[in-house]
Amino acid sequence: MIGKSVVGRDIPILSLGNGNEEILYAAAFHGNESITATVLLIFIEELCKALCDPYHTYQQDLSELIQKRKIHFVPIVNPDGCEISAKGQSAAGIFEKTVKKLGNMNFCKWSANARGVDINHNFNAKWQELHEIERMHGIYSPRHSRYGGEFPESEPETKAIANFCRNHKVIRAYAFHSQGEVIYWDFDKIEVKNAQKIATVLSDTSGYALDVPTGLAIGGGFKDWFISEFCRPAFTIEIGKGENPLPQKDSVKIYQKIKKMLFTSLFI
Repeated sequence: MIGKSVVGRDIPILSLGNGNEEILYAAAFHGNESITATVLLIFIEELCKALCDPYHTYQQDLSELIQKRKIHFVPIVNPDGCEISAKGQSAAGIFEKTVKKLGNMNFCKWSANARGVDINHNFNAKWQELHEIERMHGIYSPRHSRYGGEFPESEPETKAIANFCRNHKVIRAYAFHSQGEVIYWDFDKIEVKNAQKIATVLSDTSGYALDVPTGLAIGGGFKDWFISEFCRPAFTIEIGKGENPLPQKDSVKIYQKIKKMLFTSLFI
């Protein structure tokens, strides 16, 4: 694990390979986007099967890849939020009364962590500017979504994945969200070598459009922080279409649509 949540749940990590170059895939930053974790786990399972199957299309390439790269998967960055979205206030531990009040009984829409902080608004990437935009939208305190906390990395979930990146040579990061079938690849006009080229490959192999975030989606996110902190490529991939939470039954269909992109992302 890379750390623990506010309530004390483990934030698990799975790693494959033993190379010096490290790639990170992370999902479920938002409680009502647990389908992203499911899709990532399907990918992990198929990746392991591919390595064991001499007839798999990618078997030889993967065997060579894991000698030079180490691939990390953090399927659930926000375990408390996912549990609250699925099970309601009882999953919030010592924050049960707070979550009950903030959730207004519609817990399936819960996006934040158990303390009412949106993890993907809590990274130190133009956080102050985003904080001011939140206030313009009437967001001043903990709530079910879009509140960025009292200061950047105030939440253990945010700090856990940020510290992991600081302590490892992560050359590229992929963050999975839902929904929209779009890919975000840049931040604050920072010139990152090969970022646009990689983004184009991701788009071409998935059919997802390249897009530019607006309003409350600008700043504070993991992808934004990774780019500004390391000047290395990072991407937010919004999987599926519909209204969050997307039904889990759609996970296989979504995976099949982006399967080629996921395998390709390992090599580029």
